[in-house]
Amino acid sequence: MADLGGEELPQIEESSEQPSTSREEDVEIVEPVKKRAKKDYGDGRRPEEDRLERRLNGILCCTVCLDLPKSAVYQCTNGHLMCAGCFTHLLADARLKDEQASCPGCRTDISRGNCSRNLAVEKAVSELPANCQYCSCQYPRSKLEKHETEECQDRLTNCKYRRIGCQWRGPFHEHKEHEQDCCHPKKSGADITEALDVIDLKHKEELELFNHIFNLLSFEKIGFADIQLRPYRTDEFITRLYYESPRFTVLNQTWVVKARINNNDREPNLTVHRQISYQIILKSKVNTNIDMNFLVMKGPYDDVKLEAAVKRFQFSSDSLETDYYEFPLVTAAECNKLLAARNINLRIFMFQAPK
Repeated sequence: MADLGGEELPQIEESSEQPSTSREEDVEIVEPVKKRAKKDYGDGRRPEEDRLERRLNGILCCTVCLDLPKSAVYQCTNGHLMCAGCFTHLLADARLKDEQASCPGCRTDISRGNCSRNLAVEKAVSELPANCQYCSCQYPRSKLEKHETEECQDRLTNCKYRRIGCQWRGPFHEHKEHEQDCCHPKKSGADITEALDVIDLKHKEELELFNHIFNLLSFEKIGFADIQLRPYRTDEFITRLYYESPRFTVLNQTWVVKARINNNDREPNLTVHRQISYQIILKSKVNTNIDMNFLVMKGPYDDVKLEAAVKRFQFSSDSLETDYYEFPLVTAAECNKLLAARNINLRIFMFQAPK
């Protein structure tokens, strides 16, 4: 029995060692997969932070342009967000099409009265990071404008000798080196005269306008009125939008102001280039000619931006209506502001020239 046991022991040892080897191989096979290399974001952010920003961008973006608002944020009664530009554009389009403006997200009615500002979203958006358009570094949106205009070393700037004709425009960190090598300070007076003439011409036009208005204020007969242009529709099959004021009295004469969109274009809502032009109509009967200068400005309850522009027209019994003059709007976006408003508030000054 001992001999048999002695012969069998090595076999037992071999059989006992065999499973242990197979277990070691199994352990090697099921070894965890190596971790993926971490993504380098360059600014120290983790992937979780990047995903959170992307989700917030999708939640807080405008439902129309799908971009984060840059100023005021409006919301419909169901909470859908719209940036100020898109909100104004929706109201302007509805006015042009003679329809009720609706939210693009839920189709509920929207207007200045039933939509409110969402201050919480505005503050949240102002703290979200955004890339600088020049150096691509990230800053909170509330500080981005100051960085891009005052602090960024890659922001575009002009040469300080631009007034004498230098057309260089480049990164801020290169402007000192350029100005040291700029050839314009070494030019003669005759060479820089052309550049100075262009500047003088612009200043001359501004000075002439100022002097013209200053001289008009010395006229004996001066009057002004705050008017309100109200929207109406023509009686045609395809109606057109136009504005008209109630009758008002200035300098003992009765007047009416009318306005039209894109020179009475049939479908002004199909274009982004919109303009409003106005016309002054004399409703009183006159026996003598009236030489009138007039200046249209924004009303006391309006925030539209208008440039100064003086017009002149001679009224007579045969000529009671002026031509149509474009409103001197600073930007095209101001036109949508006027269209989106319930009424257009203006202040008109009239200066009757002496005979």
